Amino acid sequence: MDASSSPPLTAQSTAVELTGITKRFPGVVANSDIRFSVRKGTVHALVGENGAGKSTLMKILYGMQKPDEGTIAVDGEQVTFSSPADAIARGIGMVHQHFMLADNLTVLENVVLGSEKLYGIGGGARKKIKEISDRYGLNVRPDVLVESLGVAERQRIEILKVLYRGARTLILDEPTAVLVPQEVDALFSNLRELKSEGLAVIFISHKLGEVLSVADEITVIRRGTTVGTAVPAETTSRQLAEMMVGSELPTPETAESTVTDQPVIEVRNLTVYAAGASLGAESEPVGGGLVGDTALGGAAKRVLDDVTFTIHAGEVMGIAGVEGNGQTELIDALIGLRNADSGTIAFLGEDITPWATRKRREAGIGYIPEDRHRHGLLLEAPLWENRILGHVTETPNAKGVWLDIKGAQADTRRIVEEYDVRTPGIDVTAASLSGGNQQKLIVGREMSHTPKFLIAAHPTRGVDVGAQAAIWDHVRAARREGLAVLLISADLDELIGLSDTLRVIYDGRLVADADPATVTPEELGSAMTGAASGHLEHVEEEADGAESTVENTDDTAAPEDEAR
Repeated sequence: MDASSSPPLTAQSTAVELTGITKRFPGVVANSDIRFSVRKGTVHALVGENGAGKSTLMKILYGMQKPDEGTIAVDGEQVTFSSPADAIARGIGMVHQHFMLADNLTVLENVVLGSEKLYGIGGGARKKIKEISDRYGLNVRPDVLVESLGVAERQRIEILKVLYRGARTLILDEPTAVLVPQEVDALFSNLRELKSEGLAVIFISHKLGEVLSVADEITVIRRGTTVGTAVPAETTSRQLAEMMVGSELPTPETAESTVTDQPVIEVRNLTVYAAGASLGAESEPVGGGLVGDTALGGAAKRVLDDVTFTIHAGEVMGIAGVEGNGQTELIDALIGLRNADSGTIAFLGEDITPWATRKRREAGIGYIPEDRHRHGLLLEAPLWENRILGHVTETPNAKGVWLDIKGAQADTRRIVEEYDVRTPGIDVTAASLSGGNQQKLIVGREMSHTPKFLIAAHPTRGVDVGAQAAIWDHVRAARREGLAVLLISADLDELIGLSDTLRVIYDGRLVADADPATVTPEELGSAMTGAASGHLEHVEEEADGAESTVENTDDTAAPEDEAR
């Protein structure tokens, strides 16, 4: 597991090479003497814990930041980048973990924005987008508004954007964070196609199993400097984890059951229509999509369709689903950001359906949002102000009608210490933290108010193995104390490991349930794509191979089985 394991790099075979890269910020050295080389026609993984300096290093390669020391070479030629435009001109494209798309523009407009001279803004651009989309199986629809798309679709648009601009080296930051196993396989197939055409891919991920399956070479950085390289065929996930954080790879497994018979959250027949739909006599979804113009009497799409479930004290209920199948609307309805069109939500026996978000928060509903930048943080505000968000009227943030600044600051220091938020201090902005440290701050903020019900949407998205273990431990500890949790995650191992009960959401409906003790990620992934419904029964592998059976039940019947 060292540099000698890799073939020697030459100017002809090297796509990019960074030598002696050092970058300092006030109070912290983000990169220190980094050495990183990527060969053409390979997938090169970059792994390290949150705050290790991965994002800073890639921002330097992409021209977003300038190094204080060190050099960058592209195709064997030393270069200096003053902006991303310089990097793009040299064939380097980056897909950020947090996407750079304009919600109020169409997909086509987002793709051509800033590159209008390449293929124009009309037929030529549309033809090129379709060509790239078909070639790499990206399934991109040029004319839809980005604001109507889920996270997975946004990611595919970002990948298409860099290919549209002619990138020969692609930087993918956590590209599988929102994908189900089948989609991960499809992405990896696309990456192999890119490799075969001589492109280089820099693959940043915390999912070490995926890194080992897709990468040709791996570079590990810790605390801002390179600590070694690895060849996947000679390396295990455990060894990689030890290189990254000096500890073994954690698992989300929960040994003991803490489920009680006390209902905490009871959702009954919850239905939510697409935004802007005017509800006629019996507006129905047709073919799983919005048909016609509702103002003209067309059918209104039910983004949540007759959803019913109960979560008890001490229970984690996991919901699996491909992005865009109603998870966001369910979260918004539970926290009060969106009104229910019909149905009820009860919290500890009281109907909270008409309650405002603030009242729900004060009553004991915690919320880890699926997009920390859009809904969880004020990026340009200091950490202690972000600690107050969502809990303005509660201690230690308030005394009566007044904010308690000193109380909030003191508690922010406690959260930073207890949740291992890597930061020079509580006065730096949230934007200055790595994504994983931002997430740990949010988790610490929500758990600090001892919620009775926690909505946890992708709680460990984009965090390293050490931070994952810490977040899982906090959830398990609160669960033992009676916390009810709704867990929504794209990490199926996390869902299966942490959940006491599992449900699958598809096209706005809960279509299947499974026993976390027996279901496999593949079986869960199949139900997520609509290929299975009802109760997922696992059958052990037999002579003719592994099988799983599905038993339909009345309350989880597939949409096509009902004459609605």
